[in-house]
Amino acid sequence: MTDNAGPKPTKIVPGGTLAILGGGQLGRMMAMAARTMGYHVRVMDPEPACPASFVVDETITGRWDDVDAATRLATGADVVTLEIEQIGVDALSNVARIAPLRPGVEPVRIIQDKTLQKIWLAEAGFPVGPFRVICEEIDLQNAVPVLGGRVFLKIGRGGYDGRGQARLGIDEPAGEDDIAEAWESIGRRPAVAEQALDLECEISVMAARNPSGEVRSYPAARNHHENQILAWSVLPAGISAELESQAESLAASIIEKLGIEGMLCVEIFVTRQGELFVNELAPRPHNSYHQSERGCVTSQFEQAVRAACNLPLGDTSLITPAAIVNLLGDLWLNGNPNFAAALEVPGVRLHLYEKHTPRAGRKMGHLSATGATADEALERVLEAKHRL
Repeated sequence: MTDNAGPKPTKIVPGGTLAILGGGQLGRMMAMAARTMGYHVRVMDPEPACPASFVVDETITGRWDDVDAATRLATGADVVTLEIEQIGVDALSNVARIAPLRPGVEPVRIIQDKTLQKIWLAEAGFPVGPFRVICEEIDLQNAVPVLGGRVFLKIGRGGYDGRGQARLGIDEPAGEDDIAEAWESIGRRPAVAEQALDLECEISVMAARNPSGEVRSYPAARNHHENQILAWSVLPAGISAELESQAESLAASIIEKLGIEGMLCVEIFVTRQGELFVNELAPRPHNSYHQSERGCVTSQFEQAVRAACNLPLGDTSLITPAAIVNLLGDLWLNGNPNFAAALEVPGVRLHLYEKHTPRAGRKMGHLSATGATADEALERVLEAKHRL
């Protein structure tokens, strides 16, 4: 998907300006890494007081499809990257005409629509579970029995953290009325119906690729979801050396095939039969690698800056096992959490995103911990959350 002809891309050295499409917690942590390395940073976000606004040089307010705001962001920037994939294609294309856009327009266009993403993965020969693209209710009525009667339905565009999803036949057989209700629940929008797999666990692998073509994968993280939102993640994943090698190679192959310049998180299902199936892709830093700040030689946020600026990629080796647990807005609904009690647990750190309005299900921050083993790191961070 990339053209290797022509002059080599230049390196953007400290002192340059990095622009980020999106100013949420990922943009905030990327900006903090960039500031540490000596870069100027500006962001674009629909919220003027977004989490990144407190640590950057400039915040431009604009919707994800706001071409004018994206143009202002890119003008004068040395490079533009992103922290959310739901940026309008027209805005991305305009940015790319002004400054280098990394990861690139076409990879984001594919990834931001789960129907296109799943088709691309299948046609490129990467392992995916059985699925059907759904455009009308009749497609879903036909797909459910073909997919074994147990199906996860996900809207093509805009859904994340469990939003825009429906479960069919998981707890009890789904009839025609259940299927019709599921179709209504996602707004009758194009979607992907995926067969429920017999899972051992869910993992993710973060890969990085700079414009010079250097690629590095991180060790796999093991993830646990509650109500379809990531609850905790731990490095290392605790899978076999063979599966670890396969997973890291899979992520590296996908980022190269897509031609991404930047970061790519590959979410992977591991079945009880020892098979790997790609679940979803994210062309940016990812919640499941926040613990890379604690456990790896190079954090995912520093790596994102290195990749965008075409610097040599950092060492992704694991120094020590590490884990994170998400802090959702639910914790604040009955008063402020007891952070002091949580910080009594050895090896625990607190990370808050400066979001001012807690809401149920909203990611407000995370706790991280290290330990002698993955189990110890996870036990520490879960104990700290319990003390909140």
